[in-house]
Amino acid sequence: MNHELSVRAFKDDLYRQFARIGKCLSSDKRLELMNLLSQGPKSVEKLAHATGMSIANVSRHLQVLLDANLVKFSKKGTFVIYTLATPDIEGFLTSLWRISELQLADVTRIKNEFMSQRGDTQTLSLSEVLSKMEEGSIILLDVRPADEFEAAHIPGAVSVPMEELHHYLRTLPKDVQIAAYCRGPYCVFATDAVNVMQLEGFTAFRLEEGVFEWREYQAQSL
Repeated sequence: MNHELSVRAFKDDLYRQFARIGKCLSSDKRLELMNLLSQGPKSVEKLAHATGMSIANVSRHLQVLLDANLVKFSKKGTFVIYTLATPDIEGFLTSLWRISELQLADVTRIKNEFMSQRGDTQTLSLSEVLSKMEEGSIILLDVRPADEFEAAHIPGAVSVPMEELHHYLRTLPKDVQIAAYCRGPYCVFATDAVNVMQLEGFTAFRLEEGVFEWREYQAQSL
């Protein structure tokens, strides 16, 4: 009987700790913050700008994530810089996105409805883009902010943040093929970039995958 009680207490304590992570992730805003941090270190101010939240709200959400050991911080001058606590958390988030899309029809519906409003955007797979890059027949643009490119990027990609896209396109001949990627399947930067490039007369494609998916692809190829 005492043994059964100790086993029950062990399981209760264990799952209570697991639930701490679940409760922490029950906020859509905290999920968005973690997704942004998966792209590289960011200050509270940059996170507030990217999410449209106030600095005070971002700080409160980060404190919850900090209490659950999902993020960590360092100081750079007067700025507090946050990152994910471990690289494993990025994989966990990607698994969460994939499970949600598989199990929740609304995720696919929301994604498809939004993409359909952005016009006719042609998509290439990661393997197709990498093959074309090896042939030298396509340019791959990373249209995320420059600091995210510096943190990690697909080798061979050119950093062209959205605000620099028009200027960059003026340096290219119209017969070049271009692909663009950003933060992964639910990022809109790449779609917007492709729309801009098509309006400028370029043959442009969206790459749905991001840096994490490229890493997965490379690991599977070994």
